Amino acid sequence: MQTLDKNNAYRIGMIVPSSNTTMETEIPALLQSQHISQGERFSFHASRIRLKQVTREALQRMNEEAEHAVDQLCDAEVDAIMYACLVAVMCGGKACVHDMQGRLTARAQRENKKPGIVTSAGALIKALKILQATRVSMITPYTQALTGVVASTIEEEGIHVVQTYSLEVTDNVKVGRLDSRNLLSIASQLDLSTSEALIISACVQMPSLPVIEEAEQRLGLPVISAATASAHAVLTTLGITPNITNAGSLLRPASIYQKSLIHENY
Repeated sequence: MQTLDKNNAYRIGMIVPSSNTTMETEIPALLQSQHISQGERFSFHASRIRLKQVTREALQRMNEEAEHAVDQLCDAEVDAIMYACLVAVMCGGKACVHDMQGRLTARAQRENKKPGIVTSAGALIKALKILQATRVSMITPYTQALTGVVASTIEEEGIHVVQTYSLEVTDNVKVGRLDSRNLLSIASQLDLSTSEALIISACVQMPSLPVIEEAEQRLGLPVISAATASAHAVLTTLGITPNITNAGSLLRPASIYQKSLIHENY
């Protein structure tokens, strides 16, 4: 991928559920912090796919329409495309996480474009591997059944999900209106003694960015979300070293072992 001069903006395309209101606020906020620390500039361009209730049927329809969204974003000649619906991809298991990456890449190439392709599902798994976390705990807004599917997919990657907490909210608009401060209270109730990381929001719609740094400091272990993992994946796909403060250790300058894993394909 061509490296841009810092005076030019990287164009970031996001494929989001029609009811999503969080990724279009948290991702720009994260990359604005990157701009302040390192100077890179970013613009953001969304393509929406209809989804109101978080059910397996609705999520499957999202996956079926994702390639059409890639077509739309390729028209804008974006530099990276993020498929920002973690649970839609993880519902299909490990095979779907890898297949979706290939499908969206092939679709972009059919349009004679070569943007970096990121899925929030693949980004979350890659982030856990970068942190060398083999045992994790996870908070989701999903039903227990969907949370179990997400946990199973993560475990297919060799990462044991020690415990989960499900908020049982299926209305996606309501998920976006949840108070992120409540996540601190939930996290404090979890037994994290055998966990090596906490996924404080395993959902692109559940707000968590305002509390990630505080949670990490309180709990004494890495804390990530679907949004911070996705931001990390987008930056590294563009060849940019993350340098973002107040959003957890994942997004601080990469250590030696992080750099060795940074280009793992998801």
